[in-house]
Amino acid sequence: MAFYSKFFSSFGILLVLSSQFLNLVGSVQSDERDSVLVSAPQVPAIQSRHEDYQHLLDCQSCDDPQQPQKMKSMEGSSDLRTDSVVTELGKVVAVKLSTQFNKITGQNYSIWRREFDNSHSDSLLRHMKDQIIVARVYHNIARSKKISKLTGLLSKHIKQSEREVGEANSDFELHPSAFAKAKEMELALMLAKREIHDCNKVTRQLRAMLESSEEFISVEKKRRSFLLQLASKTIAKPLHCLPMQLTTDYFLNDHYDKEPTNMDKLVDPSCYHYAIFSDNVLATSVVVNSTIAHARDPNKHVFHIVTNRLNFAAMKMWFLIHPLLATVHVQNIDDFHWFNSSYSPVLNQLDSLIRNEVNYPAFLSYGRKYIKYRNPKYLSMLNHLRFYLPEVYPKLDKILFLDDDVVVQKDLTPLWSIDMKGMVNAAVEINHRFDAYLDFSKSIVSENFDPHAYAWAFGMNVFDLKEWKKRNLTGVYHLWQVLNKDQNLWKLGSLPPGLITFNNLIHPLDQTWHVLGLGYNPILNLSKIEESAVIHYNGNYKPWLDLAIPKYKPYWSKFIDIDDQYIQSCNFHL
Repeated sequence: MAFYSKFFSSFGILLVLSSQFLNLVGSVQSDERDSVLVSAPQVPAIQSRHEDYQHLLDCQSCDDPQQPQKMKSMEGSSDLRTDSVVTELGKVVAVKLSTQFNKITGQNYSIWRREFDNSHSDSLLRHMKDQIIVARVYHNIARSKKISKLTGLLSKHIKQSEREVGEANSDFELHPSAFAKAKEMELALMLAKREIHDCNKVTRQLRAMLESSEEFISVEKKRRSFLLQLASKTIAKPLHCLPMQLTTDYFLNDHYDKEPTNMDKLVDPSCYHYAIFSDNVLATSVVVNSTIAHARDPNKHVFHIVTNRLNFAAMKMWFLIHPLLATVHVQNIDDFHWFNSSYSPVLNQLDSLIRNEVNYPAFLSYGRKYIKYRNPKYLSMLNHLRFYLPEVYPKLDKILFLDDDVVVQKDLTPLWSIDMKGMVNAAVEINHRFDAYLDFSKSIVSENFDPHAYAWAFGMNVFDLKEWKKRNLTGVYHLWQVLNKDQNLWKLGSLPPGLITFNNLIHPLDQTWHVLGLGYNPILNLSKIEESAVIHYNGNYKPWLDLAIPKYKPYWSKFIDIDDQYIQSCNFHL
């Protein structure tokens, strides 16, 4: 500050000798002064005024009821403000003089050296927000003391400042009148401080405001989580329209008896077999189309699709009217009569959850820890069918499992020639550890698993079904599901039980085979995405939703024929 004072003193003496300085000072004193100050992010006059209520920071150690009478007089503060105004005038004069220079670098040019720059372009904004907080404290104290005049004055200035601040993120976004409002608020705070300042009361008010804010933030986080789940899982109108039209045409045109002509390929070990479990017709079609588009020999690829009863006709109709070189076989999960709550512990738990939802709707309200249970994904039998692949395909020895939110960008046939060395699941490892998914405070977990072991990703997995059956991994899955009937070992999802079931049975794949995060991470490396064999839109921002991250959506939408009659009639905006 000493350097600044000497600088501006010398600068002022030189300018006083010039008539141009007098003219510029006169213009600075005009009505445009405030707007000039607001447009420049440096506002030292405002910053120095924190001295007026800096004592609030010391209130926690203030126990003396006579503290207000012991505070410093306002004369010193007034002198500081006078010096600040002079400093501000000097800066504005210098800026006006600089406009006469022939600046080569345009907007990047500044007559101020780097050490004089104020990097905090939101200094005025932050100061006004601080003023609002202090004003609310004094307002509550004044109201409790029934000082109506002061209460009304503070209320008025709080509203004015809140309107000025609005949704601004920097000083540049503030209205030119913001500086004047900040000065008016400062005077109101000075008056309030003189009349009603009490450290103990201020401390109590600040603590109450803090607790109220924390509670508000907690509620808003829960509400945001609930609304995000709702938005990501609500069926958009086009996605509802498509299966409805397909189902109608399926029955009107008597397609329900038609089956693929090359049924012998469904169990042919020389073919490349894929498993896709989904109730989303459009998403499934993208997975199939993208895989075939990059396959060297599409005739040898077989897609085993399982869907639910509601979408079975639509899924089957789509692939009947869009014939492919590959073989596509669609099945209804309800036809797997062995897959019931008597056989599968997890289905028994799902039935219990559904009964709780019917009988006690508040059980799944957004304010409780069971919010994710409202996600249909966790209540869908299709999500858990992946743990029964040997039962679903008893005649196959190896199968490639794909989620419906992936896009294939390279030929996947080399995956079938990988030597898995006795492992069951070939997958890409992710940068998360077991302790992120399992509760290691439970002894049964800590005694059987390594908390620092790397997790891996579902979504693109090669399964050796012969080795699976040999190790009875479905039985292992059942055992741990029974132990977790109260969800005390892990939370929701299919990955935690997958980590347990296939523990020490993972064959790691190169990272280029599978890139994740396109459904939640907007800053992924685009070169890695383009080099990957499979990209995965895991997360809430699915590519078929308006929530999708725009720059990732073209990787998915390019495998949809926008001229298709069903896509056109259902008004998909891709």
